This record gives sequence, structure tokens and C-alpha cells, in this order.
Amino acid sequence: MGEWLTRGLRTLRDDLWTIRSAPLPPFVLLRRLPHWHVMLVGIALALAGGAQITDEYHQGADYALLCSAAQGAAVVLALWRPVPAWWLSTTVTVVVALGARSQLMSGQAEPGASWPWGVPGLIAHAMVLLLLSLRLPTRASVAALGLTALVTYVLEGLVGAANYAPTGPAAMIVFAVVVLLGIALRGRREARTRLVEQETITAEERARRTVLEERNRIARELHDVVAHHMSVISIQAQVAPHLVENPSEELKENLAGIRQNAVEALAELRRVLGVLRSENPEDPYGLGAAGTGAAPGTPQPTLDRLDALMENTRAAGLDVVATVEGEAPVYPPGVQLSAYRIVQEALSNALRHAPGSRVRVEVTHHERGLHLEVANSRPREPVPASPGAGHGLLGMRERAVMLGGHVSAYPTLHGGFAVSAFLPRDGVATPRDGSNTSHAWDDSADPGTPDGLELVFPDEPAHVAGPGARPLTEEGKR
Repeated sequence: MGEWLTRGLRTLRDDLWTIRSAPLPPFVLLRRLPHWHVMLVGIALALAGGAQITDEYHQGADYALLCSAAQGAAVVLALWRPVPAWWLSTTVTVVVALGARSQLMSGQAEPGASWPWGVPGLIAHAMVLLLLSLRLPTRASVAALGLTALVTYVLEGLVGAANYAPTGPAAMIVFAVVVLLGIALRGRREARTRLVEQETITAEERARRTVLEERNRIARELHDVVAHHMSVISIQAQVAPHLVENPSEELKENLAGIRQNAVEALAELRRVLGVLRSENPEDPYGLGAAGTGAAPGTPQPTLDRLDALMENTRAAGLDVVATVEGEAPVYPPGVQLSAYRIVQEALSNALRHAPGSRVRVEVTHHERGLHLEVANSRPREPVPASPGAGHGLLGMRERAVMLGGHVSAYPTLHGGFAVSAFLPRDGVATPRDGSNTSHAWDDSADPGTPDGLELVFPDEPAHVAGPGARPLTEEGKR
């Protein structure tokens, strides 16, 4: 019991015997306006308190001015240092009450004067308690309220006076209400702050999880590419000794070692793939997302399968125009897979977020690499709410960055959306020449299209569609 009491008194001392700052922060909408209002209230209470001391208690003007100014200063001080302000207000109240007691006992004060709390002093102390409970823990606010009740009881119940109107019970009711109000507002503000912090943490975790999911999916897809090359190495190492007349034992041993390493690497790849394997993602538009369909073990798609992708997209309800420019070199499998997935995801986003729109797909082959554009016009139909997790653009970026390329996505001037991607030819980043090139597509001449698309790609290689551009398929022509 003694230890508990000692701990409680120590906590009370730490809470109420301090001059540390606890400023009231600016409000979101009103900013510093409430602070100025509190200052005006403090000035008004100082003037009213001085008038009460001189008119009701019939005390000197200098004494009244000093006490009332201290009471008003306590209200203003509570904006920054509520504990010292509470001590100042309590001290002024005790001094004024004891000074007025002699006037009441001698009959010099007005009969029926309010005591021990005058109305201006009561309001000022209530303001101080409200600001204190808004900034300090609940235990400090309750302790300040309890000590105020103790001071009131000592003045009115033990010391006493004569010919006065008692204000102790009414004052304690007012103080209890303002303290409870301050505690409730402080708790609400803290709960809101914790909620915002939790939402921020949740959003960060969701973004981190999304990145990991996309990287896992990319790793699963690239497994087939790597496994193919390792299988070729193993077969070549096994066949090579039969292509050389009288191969030496060292050559046979080295080739056998190469084949053994390739087989072991394939086994490790299978183990890693087993760790990364997860449930197949949904593909609501039938565009053949990775690992979906009846045959998830089929070869990974390349640029040659873009024709089938366009057909599936048209069947799902989009008007797609697809063109290709330049001669296609031999791209590494990783570049072809990433290019296919970027176009696939862009078309899927157009189906989901721009139903009934017109979509233009451009595939441009450069000496430096492959440039892709997928742009849609303003949707002609209402856009339904999408439950997607936002993996699409993030996945495009991960694929492009992995190969040393880049992706940009942005709304167009006429209510559509565009995705532009560049993948280096060999999957290795190359320095840009810094040239700014604009590319525009305006289909305003087509009466069947409500809005044209004006696209600007300042960071991409020059590619202006001209007479040499050709559609991917005959069905891609308008």
C-alpha cells in the first residue's frame, strides 16, 4: 500500500510539478484562429475580473488590476504551458478569495457577492482546465480537477466567509464538464492520429507485398526461359564428345562437368519455382495471364502471339488498332516475354477502366530496342468499380526496370490513358541521346471516334508513323 501511494504521488509530481511546454497545435481548417480567440477571451476576463474585485469586493484598483491581469495571463499561458497556467490561475483564485473574505466578514463587500469563485475567475479557470485536458494525459487532468476541488472545499468549507453567495458546487460542476470534454476531444484526436498512422503502415505493407507478388510472378515466368537455356547447355555438353574424332579424356571430363552443373542448376530452379509457386491470378477478360488456362505449363508467350492477344481483346469488346514499324531483330526471350506482358496488362486495364473505348497499340523496332505504346480514348460506357489491387502498372515497371528499360503511364488530354514503354534490344540499359521527340495521334477525322488522342512522349526514341507502318494483322486495320 505504501509503495503504491509513493508511486502515485511521484506520478502526480511529474505531471503537475513541471514547467515543460505542451503547446496547442494549429487546427487543420481554422489554423491559428482559435488561439487568437483564446487571447481575446483572456483579455475580456481580465477586464471583467478587475471590475468584479472593485465593484463587489470594494478593493483597491491597483490590487484588482494586478490580480485580474494575472488571471487573464493564465488563460493565454495555457495555450503553451498548461500546467504553470493552472498553478497561476489557482494561486490567483486563492489570493482573491482570501482578500475578499476580509471584506465579506467586515461587511464592506456587496451583500450576496459570489465567493470563493467569481464569475470571471470561474470562466478563466475553466478555460485553463480545458486547455490542460486537451494536451496532458487523463491522469494529469483528473489530478488537476481533484486539487481544484480540494482548494474549493478548503476555502468554502473550512475557511468560510459571511454574507456571500456560494459558488463552489456550481464551479465544480462546470470544471468537471470541461475536463471530461477535453479528455474526450483528446482521446478522439489521438485515436484519429493512430488510425492515420495505421493506415499509412498498412498502405506501405500493401505496396511492399504487391512488389513482392509481382516479382514472384515475373520470376516464375522467367524460370521457363532460363530452364530452356540450361537444357540446351546440358544437351550440347552431352552431344559434343560425339562430334569430335577421338576426344581426349580431359575434354570428356570437362563436358561431363558442364552437363552435371546444368542438370544441378535445373534442379535448383525447380526448387526455387516450388517456393515461388502460388495460386493462379484471375484473368476476367480471357487474355491469358501467366499460369492461367487449362495448360499452365505451356511455353511463355512472345511477340509472335500478339495477334491472338488482339483477337481476344476485340472479342472482349474493345476496338483495337494495332500497327508495327521497323524490322524486328532477334530479341532475347526475356525481352519478348516482358513486351508481351506489358501490352497484355495495358489492354486489360483498358478493358477494366475504359469500356467501349478505342485503343491503339504501336510496336516500334529501333536499333536500340523495342518501343511499345498502348493508348485508349475516353470510355463510352460508365466505368464500373474495380476491385483490383493495383498490380498492373507496378508489374510493367518491374519488368521494364529489370531489363534496363522504363515505363510511363499518364492520362491524355481528352480523357483517355496512355502507357509507353521502352525495352533495350539486348535487355541492357543504354545511355539516351537526350533528344526530345513528340508523337501525336489524332483520329478526329474519323467520325466514329468521339475523342482523338494527343500523346506526347518526350523521353522516348523518335518514331512517327508513316507510310512504312504496317498493321500486325489484316484484322488490325480500320
